[in-house]
Amino acid sequence: MVESPRRQQIEDAASALFRERGYAATSVRDIAKALNLQGGSLYAHVASKEDVLWSIVARAADRFNREVGPLAANEAPAPTRLREMIRAHVAVVTSAQKDAAVFLDEWRFLSLERREQVAARRDAYEAMFRHAIADGIQTGVFCAVDVRITATAILSALNGIAAWYRVDGSLSPDEIADSYADLFLRAVHEPHFMTRTIT
Repeated sequence: MVESPRRQQIEDAASALFRERGYAATSVRDIAKALNLQGGSLYAHVASKEDVLWSIVARAADRFNREVGPLAANEAPAPTRLREMIRAHVAVVTSAQKDAAVFLDEWRFLSLERREQVAARRDAYEAMFRHAIADGIQTGVFCAVDVRITATAILSALNGIAAWYRVDGSLSPDEIADSYADLFLRAVHEPHFMTRTIT
């Protein structure tokens, strides 16, 4: 179903406010004010503030899956596949930064049923990274790292980009993605790489 232009405007305004202030600290009146609307008129387009949050979270999850899913499903060698998945994830975080930040940080304010749906989607998404890592171990190109911990570490680091990335920063999204991919691919080839570098 295609959203109306007004609904899209509401979600975009809410996404910016939720990221800046947090969901709990943002009222329906705040969202309406950002669009020069009366608070009550917002309910002609949305059922509730949580309904708006749910839409933002769902579209962010859809975007991650749309960009990363096909890469995870291809038959490229595990290092190539994992690199491209990392690059695609970073591209979503940096190009849809507000939605990504809301998806990552504010989803806990959803109702229990919706939180469970998001948790299931997040687990399925992380499973794509676990599969790529496990495939690399099985084919002998990655060391025998803990698959679950490694996937969690990669995604935690990539998701953290949403908090500090700036469009006018010194690194482009591609440079950030390549740096993270280089770091993690080297780590799975050499598990003690980071310890040796620090010491």
